[in-house]
Amino acid sequence: MADAADITVWLDSARHGDRAALDHVLSTLYQELHTMARRQLSGQHGYTLDATALVHESYLKLIGSSSNAKFDDRAHFFAYAASSMRSVVVDYARNRLARKRGGDLKRVAEIPEDVEGPLRLDEDMLALNDALDKLSAADERLAQVVEMRYFAGLSELEIAELQQRSERSIRRDWQKARLFLLAAMQDD
Repeated sequence: MADAADITVWLDSARHGDRAALDHVLSTLYQELHTMARRQLSGQHGYTLDATALVHESYLKLIGSSSNAKFDDRAHFFAYAASSMRSVVVDYARNRLARKRGGDLKRVAEIPEDVEGPLRLDEDMLALNDALDKLSAADERLAQVVEMRYFAGLSELEIAELQQRSERSIRRDWQKARLFLLAAMQDD
């Protein structure tokens, strides 16, 4: 596995238009992305979205926007990957519910303290997505912690390492973000 310095160099090359460097980064980090996706989707049975599909769809979103995306370092790449995974999961949940219920969506407010379990591909996901959009407008840093924690399944320690911050500050951000999201979901 390549170290963070190699990845940062490749990301820098990709930022300057080197498509091969971006492909190299994505192939190097593919297993980590797949592990994140598998952890988040574990326990989901009867759905057509599996870990491999989630990673591939996220990859297509990353590639499709790579001309606009600027990955400064490994942490930024994973933040962007988490955002791409969020987009794929939300689109999947939205399409699934639209087919199942003719688009009749019900809001239910629940954000678990511990996100070790699988993502739920239901109305909660859509309500959370709307609330997360509001949080992003209010505080981008908090929204990024939620995406990395909830959608990518990273631990507080992993996020702290990626963002070069303390685990305690990530824990505080996670708590603040949860409170904001719960309030936003209850207002809807």
